[in-house]
Amino acid sequence: MENLNKVLQKHGFYFKKAYGQNFLTDTALLDDIVEKSMVNSDDVVLEIGCGAGALTRALAKKVKKVVGYEIDQKLKPVLEETLGEFNNVEIVFGDILKQNLELVEKKLGEKYVMVANLPYYITTPIVMEFLEKAKNIKAMVIMVQEEVANRFSAVKGTADYGAITVAINLRGSASIIKMVGREKFTPMPNVDSAVVKIDIEEGKTDGIDLLAVRNAVRCGFSNRRKMLVNNLMNTYKISRAQAEKVLIECDISLTARGETLDYLEYIKLSNKLKES
Repeated sequence: MENLNKVLQKHGFYFKKAYGQNFLTDTALLDDIVEKSMVNSDDVVLEIGCGAGALTRALAKKVKKVVGYEIDQKLKPVLEETLGEFNNVEIVFGDILKQNLELVEKKLGEKYVMVANLPYYITTPIVMEFLEKAKNIKAMVIMVQEEVANRFSAVKGTADYGAITVAINLRGSASIIKMVGREKFTPMPNVDSAVVKIDIEEGKTDGIDLLAVRNAVRCGFSNRRKMLVNNLMNTYKISRAQAEKVLIECDISLTARGETLDYLEYIKLSNKLKES
């Protein structure tokens, strides 16, 4: 394949800020990302945001099948050229958040790994959509801004730990598998990026009232500067005595803040709140 930038120029493609487009073209870097993602020849991959197809190519060489979703129709001739040699790639043009996830999973046909290079504004909505609704996902490998990667993989009690961290921990665990400097992208963004892998643990949420847990998490992080007892009073409209009783019964400190609880404590808290 000829130089990717030349392919883009040939087809009159221009980058759109509205789509947060920043493409990677370094094949060695892309191959390393695929290697670190631990996908193999038995895997089916759902790629979100195919761009010019550079990462798609690296994946297609390694996995059984890639189904990619790309929002920018202008990339159709580019992708036809960059991916033309592969018979295990299917590209769907459309916004993944407007697709029926059940139908997307049906198209994939089996357990799959989601891979994505996401702009900041869409990262959390897509990750939450798959955490809450995906039935057959095995893992997510996501390129995000470094600060977002730190939030995804944070530990409780730190400034980066938040509701999204708990949501991830409810279904699996996240780790940063590679740092990617801003200079590796075209056009170059203002921040560095990182690749995060979220491994989904099958059965981890079995028997859990996820709506109740999400409500408890939302309450816990509704005002980070306030103690959890105050957030409970405000969110659940209960007295201080009732809020303190709930915390005591959950073995949670009366001076705890939302960011000091792990996902197991949020499950315990949500169960106790349902009883109150």
